[in-house]
Amino acid sequence: MPRRNSLKIYVEGGYYHLYNRGVEKKNIFLDDRDYKVFLYFLKQYLSPPAPMGNFLATTGVTPVRPRPIKTLHDLVDLLAYCLMPNHFHLLVRQKTRDGITKLMNRIGTNYVMYFNKRYERVGHLFQGVYKAVLVKSDEQLLHLSRYIHLNPLKLGTRNFEKSIDYPYSSYEDYLGKRETKWIKTEEILSYFKTRRRTGPVDYLSYQSFVENYKDEFDLTNIILEE
Repeated sequence: MPRRNSLKIYVEGGYYHLYNRGVEKKNIFLDDRDYKVFLYFLKQYLSPPAPMGNFLATTGVTPVRPRPIKTLHDLVDLLAYCLMPNHFHLLVRQKTRDGITKLMNRIGTNYVMYFNKRYERVGHLFQGVYKAVLVKSDEQLLHLSRYIHLNPLKLGTRNFEKSIDYPYSSYEDYLGKRETKWIKTEEILSYFKTRRRTGPVDYLSYQSFVENYKDEFDLTNIILEE
């Protein structure tokens, strides 16, 4: 019988929570370069057509046949993400029925090739095929974005300020501290009056929506099967 969330029935225009973790729960990001390479591939696939940039400087790998990556920006929108040492979360909206499949296959293939070459290893990096959960309501969509942005709390610290400054998530884009053109924040932010908290008592900002939930965030009640 298929594992939970492994049987994928894709809906055109649907919102999905995509996630996967390392085989045997091993880390898939070992240092800053690994995170940056994964984000580099996301950027290349989710942006309009453009030159590849300095692939060697970013990945440490010289491509055999350097050529522009075929973009998928017209197939998938990325709303939010968080990369953790041994797993990742993506919140996406797919514009065509095969958008997610194409994106995840290409990201996975490129990153595994990079990782195996860098660390002189062979074999699988991820624990099976990525999981996909269809978002069925506005409430679920908003909670999922909050869940993804609170994920760094699982790194073994309750230091909430540290989790906010975590560099490998889209939270800073939501707070307006950073502008990443291939992250589509507008849809979720449209539910809120402001991005950032405007005072000590503020229930209308996205920041309050996320950070006021910290005392209720149950680290054992997570969507990823761990």
